[in-house]
Amino acid sequence: MAAGLKFRQDGTFNILQFTDMHLGDGKEEEREDDERTTALVRSMIAAQKPDLVVLTGDMIWSNGVADPKASFRRAIAPVVESGVPWAAVFGNHDAEGEVSREELLAIQQEDDNCLTEAGPEDINGIGNFMLKVMSASGTEDKAALYFFDSGINAPEPIGGYAWIHPDQIGWYTEQSKKLTAQNGGPLPSLAFFHIPIPEYDAAWNGEQVTGTREENVECPKVNTGLFGAMVQSGDVVGTFVGHDHDNDYCGTLHGIRLCYGRATGYNCYGKLPKGARVIRLEEGKRAFDTWIVQADQVDMSNHEE
Repeated sequence: MAAGLKFRQDGTFNILQFTDMHLGDGKEEEREDDERTTALVRSMIAAQKPDLVVLTGDMIWSNGVADPKASFRRAIAPVVESGVPWAAVFGNHDAEGEVSREELLAIQQEDDNCLTEAGPEDINGIGNFMLKVMSASGTEDKAALYFFDSGINAPEPIGGYAWIHPDQIGWYTEQSKKLTAQNGGPLPSLAFFHIPIPEYDAAWNGEQVTGTREENVECPKVNTGLFGAMVQSGDVVGTFVGHDHDNDYCGTLHGIRLCYGRATGYNCYGKLPKGARVIRLEEGKRAFDTWIVQADQVDMSNHEE
């Protein structure tokens, strides 16, 4: 397991979010797009030099794929090769086919720099976990990062996409309470999951809106209250999702900044240039800076497959 996360000596901590890489089956007609995706990931990591890489789901297509485990290994290979600590949450396409979340998690955990955890066995999902970011001195907790499994599909007859369940929200609330008690107040926190929660729709008309909305927010039809729990806990200052490839906006709602990443994969739909999102925390501040980096802003000449 990689060493614990901590702020740099200059007081910053940089996260690079990739989302919706959508690597395919390795077939000839998909190979060029998949190679462009992995080259982009390599180039972005080399250019940004993050302290942590976060993958927010749909690393692969798995439905109808002959060997989804091989696809997954190809998808995470540039992250593994970088040697940078990393963590991931699953999307709705990662384990649709002949592969389970448990099997994909085991592949992740073959890498010593992978920080993804299975999470509690008695709640819904695989990959509900929390990471702490320590002070530059390594002596104090200074930030927390929450990761949620947002599932695949809702049960019939409701339909649409799955939601983060009340037991997952209860787990988060308990973790937040413990950290708040241990640190004399709420730690500045970020949350990562794949499928946006319903409040993302309202965030487009919220405060400090930046970025692009080119499609509807494909959120669950049922609102289970994760956002309300975060508002009441007072720790989460930002959430980061993927799923909707033509949205990359951020908007602030009740003090929480709700952000999309930028779709990274070439083997999927999307009008927006492929890229990633950078998130920068500063030690001791209850805020963050964030921006999009695009493929045309990095040198990919030395990172082709």
